[in-house]
Amino acid sequence: MTEDGTGRLDDQAFAQWLAGAAGRALTALRAEQGFADPAALKDAGDKVSHDLMSTALARWRPADAVLSEEQADSRRAWAGDPAAGARPARLEADRVWIIDPLDGTREFSESGRDDWAVHVALWQRSAGPDGALVAGAVGMPARTAPDGTPLVLGTAEPAVAAVAGPLRIAVSRSRPPAFVGELVEGIGARAVPMGSAGVKVCAVVTGEVDAYVHAGGQYEWDSAAPVAVALGAGMHTSRIDGSPLRYNRDDPRLPDLLVCRPEHAESLLAAIDRHL
Repeated sequence: MTEDGTGRLDDQAFAQWLAGAAGRALTALRAEQGFADPAALKDAGDKVSHDLMSTALARWRPADAVLSEEQADSRRAWAGDPAAGARPARLEADRVWIIDPLDGTREFSESGRDDWAVHVALWQRSAGPDGALVAGAVGMPARTAPDGTPLVLGTAEPAVAAVAGPLRIAVSRSRPPAFVGELVEGIGARAVPMGSAGVKVCAVVTGEVDAYVHAGGQYEWDSAAPVAVALGAGMHTSRIDGSPLRYNRDDPRLPDLLVCRPEHAESLLAAIDRHL
């Protein structure tokens, strides 16, 4: 990467560059390794992308902390877990990069699937009372942008007009929560199964669906970058009880999520409350 004339790319440009670079490495790995051993491809993809992103962050943002799905202690790094060890440095840092080097490993390991992603987000403590996401990018390397390059969405995506008809709700293709099926049926919506969380959130941004509802287990790195992209596009983002999404917490588990067009937020939250 080449820095700009000021000596430093701005954080949003850096996030998009990093998502694209990791995506290119994953695409090359997929082509080189093939799909004969899905488990090995998943493991290799996680490692290749994590190593590339960690190296780039250490070089270009050395003063910032990192929370990554692939860090050995990330899942046990919450207060009260005796295996967690020392308090993570990120909890005292002003700037924390929250990354998922490969979101949708199942889809990544299946030939012909394009619904997997790379997540890069920056959380800044000084940006709000609870901190805030200040940059984010979701790379979808198996999809193509209008200019022919691998698709990377940032925080300045254009608004997309609403589509008439039943609400389209993105749901997990492999582990849809039971209540989401009940919700879809109860409000007369249409379920649209998809792979990675990032792809599902970005489908709201691009107008492929109207909402994404999830409950049943996620971590901060599953939603931080997609939520930053959705916020930039003017979408509603919250927990399924309507409370704010908060990042860089002691406990990185963030188990539920609603992302939708803003005009549907009130009715969806009310419907979710009825079906929980």
